[in-house]
Amino acid sequence: MKASFFYMAIFFLLSGLSANAQEVEWLTWDEAAQLAATEKNPKKIFVDVYTDWCGWCKKMDKDTFQHPEVAAYMAENFYMVKLDGEGKEPIEFRGKTYKYVPSGRKGYHEFAAALLQGRLSYPTTIFLDEEMNMLSPVPGYQKPEPFLNIAKYFGDDIYKEKDWATYAGDSK
Repeated sequence: MKASFFYMAIFFLLSGLSANAQEVEWLTWDEAAQLAATEKNPKKIFVDVYTDWCGWCKKMDKDTFQHPEVAAYMAENFYMVKLDGEGKEPIEFRGKTYKYVPSGRKGYHEFAAALLQGRLSYPTTIFLDEEMNMLSPVPGYQKPEPFLNIAKYFGDDIYKEKDWATYAGDSK
């Protein structure tokens, strides 16, 4: 009896903890590009460039992107794309086909390299405007609160009025 109570308590505790996380609806690049091209009021595009072997990428998925406030804000303001920096599928963008390039033991995807401006660092998050123009790459792991600050800078169009240093100073 005590054992079954113990297991039930653990189950409910774990259920409660996972209830706080929010599942993110990730799109492929093609899906996001299609939405941006066909929606009457398109959103900006957010791209999470990751690799399967990147521990910080997995941590950011779990801690930052599934944080309820971050997930809700991002879903409302961005088409969210997951892009494997070592993915093998070709990607079409602005009349060019980007492909996987074998290099060493792994290789890289040309589209990821283009978005990362040649700096293959994972995780890196990319913010694009509604016309799919680069706003900024943001390299490295970001905790929820600093990430949300960055996302709001682009998502709320603050970048059009203030430079980052002024905004970052205001938001502290």
